Amino acid sequence: MRTVNAGAPRRGCGRPTCRCALSLSRPAVIAGGSWVPSGHPTADGQVGRRVDAARTSRTSHAWGAARRAGGDRRRAPEGARARGPRPLATIGRTRRRPPEDAVLRLSNPTREYPWGSPTAIFDLLGEDPTGEPAAELWLGAHPAAPSVVETTDGEQRLDELIARDAESVLGRDVVARFGRTLPYLLKVIAVARPLSLQVHPSLERAREGFAAEEAAGIDLMDRRRSYKDRNHKPELVHALTRFEGLCGFRAPRRVVELLADLDAPLAQAIHHLLAGDPTAQGIRTAFRRLLEPELRPAPEEVGEVVEACRRRLAAGASPSPRADRTVVLLGEAYPGDPGVVTSLLLNPVTLEPGEAMFVPSGGVHAYLDGTAVEVMANSDNVLRAGLTTKHIDVPELLANVDYVAAPPIRIAPEVVNEVTRVYYAPVDDFELSVTEVPAGGAHPLPGRGPRIVFCLDGEVRITAETDDSIDLARGQSAFVPASDGALTIEGIGADGAGRVVQADVP
Repeated sequence: MRTVNAGAPRRGCGRPTCRCALSLSRPAVIAGGSWVPSGHPTADGQVGRRVDAARTSRTSHAWGAARRAGGDRRRAPEGARARGPRPLATIGRTRRRPPEDAVLRLSNPTREYPWGSPTAIFDLLGEDPTGEPAAELWLGAHPAAPSVVETTDGEQRLDELIARDAESVLGRDVVARFGRTLPYLLKVIAVARPLSLQVHPSLERAREGFAAEEAAGIDLMDRRRSYKDRNHKPELVHALTRFEGLCGFRAPRRVVELLADLDAPLAQAIHHLLAGDPTAQGIRTAFRRLLEPELRPAPEEVGEVVEACRRRLAAGASPSPRADRTVVLLGEAYPGDPGVVTSLLLNPVTLEPGEAMFVPSGGVHAYLDGTAVEVMANSDNVLRAGLTTKHIDVPELLANVDYVAAPPIRIAPEVVNEVTRVYYAPVDDFELSVTEVPAGGAHPLPGRGPRIVFCLDGEVRITAETDDSIDLARGQSAFVPASDGALTIEGIGADGAGRVVQADVP
């Protein structure tokens, strides 16, 4: 595995016949992938339903009791469902300031997909499970599911706050480089079931694909839509638990070894292709053989490969028990899906807690199990080819894949002070830092520009150069505008310790 160590409070919908009387004090829902107010009809005829109960306002000392007490939850279906941002609490604010000069508490939407964990994100947020799988927690300003901030004017979507005064909120440098939008999106992902075989487009391909779908008249909320925005989506994954996945292509000769004695006609066909051409072109041919609609194998052929791997495992004759177990796992989750067999072409990857990897544009990948923090360019562009019930777009995925065989890219953190490690990704859109503060004393929190801070453990106080501060307990988060300047952090919980992740712009 490669290692890289690089240094307006109220607004209306504008429809005179609509009775939504949209106010951000009303609960919002994510319907069909886009934000809509409660009671407001979406483009495909859904009607937004209330999704959130008011979170109890609480002092930092009452936080633990309040989060255990919980409250009712109201959710709205999406194809995969999503809960909108929870109304905001007001812990530990030293004084009120204008939005562009304050540390702002965030309320963040949860995305409910079938592959998500029924407990992990709820546990992190200190909430009772709903019985539904919570797959992702989004922290950012992507219009598909923006966080909400508390301002002196009331609750406001983060993307709208930025649009109102981008230079103060983002800083002139960020606006000059990325425009009037937050360059990154921070997520918590909780994987309990393997999720889609996917790739993210480059910036050029994203712009071309978005323009083509706009010209074709495909609505952003249409399930057939592949390009949700004009941005690329490289991402950095930082494991919170043991995290398992597949990422990038194995060396072709290693794939030949795995397939050599696998007793299934499809496996032998792929073996023949790669044995005759163990290059990137051979990988491309084999990958397309498995996925292109006119070439893809029948479900029965996929099943034969799964059973051959199962037999080989039982006999103790596998050259890679891990690879065979992955085929069996995927075959049980997605019977007959050609993506099951593509796993034999891909590198397995395991991240232990605290380890990180970078997934570039064009890097084919699938996640299998575990909980992690992800930071990525501010995009929701995902091209899928299998292992999913969502929209797949095989031609677009194949056109975007980088077929060069290479190990996954591990990112080694740089220790910048006694409490903080920074993971520098080889892109300009984001970087991620992890800070663990012991009891006693304030410590500098590195980073500049617009920052999002998420508390993973304990309880901390974040203080800006403006003297504005906010207290964050486990599962809480804040947005720090560029105008707030440098930050310090101190642990204020029962034992004084705390741990946070921070996303910012390099």
